[in-house]
Amino acid sequence: MPRGKQRDRRFGSVRRLPSGKFQASFIGPNGKRQAAPNTFSTRVEAERWLLRVHESLEREEWRDSGAQLGRRTLKDYAESYLTENPNVGERWAETSRRNMRLHLTPLLDMPVASITPAVVRSWHAQALAGTGGRTSIAQTYRLLRSVLNMAVLDEAIQKNPCQIPRAGTDRPKERPIASPAEVAALIEAITPRYRAAVALAAWCGLRRGELMALRVTDVDLEKATVRVDKTYVELLESRRRFEKEPKSQAGRRVVSIPPHVLPLMAEHLETWAGPEFFFVGHDGTRMAGNALYQAFVRARKVVGVNLSFHDLRHTGQTLAAATGASLADLKRRLGHSSTAAALRYMHAVEGRDAEIAAALSAVAEANNATQLPSR
Repeated sequence: MPRGKQRDRRFGSVRRLPSGKFQASFIGPNGKRQAAPNTFSTRVEAERWLLRVHESLEREEWRDSGAQLGRRTLKDYAESYLTENPNVGERWAETSRRNMRLHLTPLLDMPVASITPAVVRSWHAQALAGTGGRTSIAQTYRLLRSVLNMAVLDEAIQKNPCQIPRAGTDRPKERPIASPAEVAALIEAITPRYRAAVALAAWCGLRRGELMALRVTDVDLEKATVRVDKTYVELLESRRRFEKEPKSQAGRRVVSIPPHVLPLMAEHLETWAGPEFFFVGHDGTRMAGNALYQAFVRARKVVGVNLSFHDLRHTGQTLAAATGASLADLKRRLGHSSTAAALRYMHAVEGRDAEIAAALSAVAEANNATQLPSR
């Protein structure tokens, strides 16, 4: 290889991103590291780009990469953010792309450098005036703010134009809470295959994805506990199905089962559980989350309550609080970890969770809701 080409290949650097693509960068004449305006499928492509930049620098034709990056469209920047940021999970990426299609279309083809605070305010006002839900609009605003924060870090823009106070704050409606009697009625009304799922959601606070990930070995009737260490993710648009670790260490937990629920767990193990998975469908394979949801919708119509399946988890937290459980107890039982500060005071004493489970059965007994249906 000619000597000049050897020198060119040593110019700049190439690194492989978590997405598998390659990023090229170099120290520019201004003394700052500048990255290519796009990523590359192969290392060779990235090195060729560096070669062209080096030649432009020698001819004094290179223009500051900030100006080039500023010409990238918001759609291009958003895709880079969703695919290259290791903190973006697949479910959030799917939600973000759906929100981009529903709410962010007017801005997607604009260069990021042309998106000013006035443009953001106008877009946000029009989005709120449309038919979209406030929750998805708040999600979209948070996405826009995050993408443009990345543009600021890249020096494509000097300042993030997302300056609307509380625009990214989602204030959901207060979730409804089922009474112990309503929980018992839902268990009675639902198809027997799904009764244990309703009980674990309402009395132990398990999420639907956590239920679908349960193995038979996770349920210990002798110790009256259920172990949660995985969640099952079902993406709607891509139809991908996979297990993943909990988002935080707090999500890994062992939850005590209230005594009045144990007979239903034993019946489920004997009659409805599979050889590996605790919840299986009619064909014996892992149960689909949508099958549980549809069965729950039919049951709630029979009972006459307006609840989502996730409201059962909220119900379980509220009922546990009624027993006198502390905030640390509740965070441990529900697997919550919203902030680092919360994790520091989650120091429930071992054995306290079993006391909460016993107290939950006392609540059920007081409301005449301990008689769960048999097969």
